[in-house]
Amino acid sequence: ISIQQAALAMTKARMSSLILADENKSHSGGAKGIGPIAGILTDRDLRRRAVAKGIPLDRPVSSIMTAPVVTVKADDYAFEAMLAMINHNVHHLPVLKKGKPVGVISASDIIQYESHGSIFLVDKIYKQQEVAGLVQLSRQVPKTYMHMVSEGANSHMIGSALSGIGLSISQRLLTLGEKALGPPPVPYCYITMGSMARDEQVIVTDQDNAFILSDKYDTSLHAGYFKALAAFVSDGLADCGYPYCKGDIMGTNQQWRLPLKEWKFCFGSWIETPQPQALLNASIFFDFKGVAGDITLADELGDHIRDMVPGHPRFLSCLAANALSRKPPLGFFRRFVLESDGEHKNTFNLKRRGIAPISDMIRVHALACGSTALNTFERLEDADAAGLIPRGVKKEIKDALEFISITRIRNQAKQMETGQEPDNSLKPEELSKFERRHLKDAFL
Repeated sequence: ISIQQAALAMTKARMSSLILADENKSHSGGAKGIGPIAGILTDRDLRRRAVAKGIPLDRPVSSIMTAPVVTVKADDYAFEAMLAMINHNVHHLPVLKKGKPVGVISASDIIQYESHGSIFLVDKIYKQQEVAGLVQLSRQVPKTYMHMVSEGANSHMIGSALSGIGLSISQRLLTLGEKALGPPPVPYCYITMGSMARDEQVIVTDQDNAFILSDKYDTSLHAGYFKALAAFVSDGLADCGYPYCKGDIMGTNQQWRLPLKEWKFCFGSWIETPQPQALLNASIFFDFKGVAGDITLADELGDHIRDMVPGHPRFLSCLAANALSRKPPLGFFRRFVLESDGEHKNTFNLKRRGIAPISDMIRVHALACGSTALNTFERLEDADAAGLIPRGVKKEIKDALEFISITRIRNQAKQMETGQEPDNSLKPEELSKFERRHLKDAFL
């Protein structure tokens, strides 16, 4: 149909979007009929792609529609639709049932239930033309965090939303950096590691990032550009509330700006020679996600790692032993083991002593079964499906991780409410008897 016919259909139905299907195809390969979704048209598309550019209205609507289309399934949770909007910066999602469109959910539908407004925060992030604007928007993140906690969101919802915001800020900084420095001389992929890559970020976080460069990279010709781009992004992230990594695991460190072939060599040496430093690197770098640039570089590195790991059982064994060296904060008679002195006296670290041991353990299983997932809960599902988790244990691990994670999140929110700087340390006496009992069960 033409652009004008599409606009008339939307006006008649009083709808802000229109699903466009290919009538020459069918879902089952049978008789002709309404086929798979070919694209989607929104009021915004009409305004920006047709009217503002003076496009003749008798042209096919396919010339201005959005394709391919991000969709959700009818039985997905509303928060999953929200995250899809955040991650892809879209405001309309066709809803599918058995592969066929049954409706459209929009950002305005979700906002009725989403008081923290993370979708619109991400949308504003992508519109910023200066770092100062991103810094101003980043000040809304704690409020988003507090709202999600008060509304009873689980750790996966909170972690995914905050990770989506952090990734959006990183992507926008890279765009602004390229605008200031000019186009990159060779393709690159900016990657993030750790909790942001796993969609498990909370309000207490720092930077872990790196650059995978094209093998066409020439140090003498291109080093200056990527050094400047890395500094632009890391400085911007620091200004937006993401502190510099104390271990210098950032793209500003020349050690972590490497061509793809050198990254493959690094991972290969860590896998083949699992020395202590290699295992430490593995615990950080094996959780990486391509954020911007040529994402195929990150995909190729990920495929290389997954192909290599199964052939090196010694590496997996050492990684497992390293994971087991982390002990939960429980002593004899199920008593909490607390810090005896220092700034965090009479506390224990929920991240280091609770969440990290579970994440480390599940990472080993995920590498062993070739899982492509990064999120710890999703890795657990893959490991269980591969038969690497004893029957019935998956649910116990999942429940334990969720309880420890949400206890950490609520403790940080409580610290923020009282004007304290949030951290990962918890005083057991601030928990109820019920919470202490179940936290001990989770650690066991």
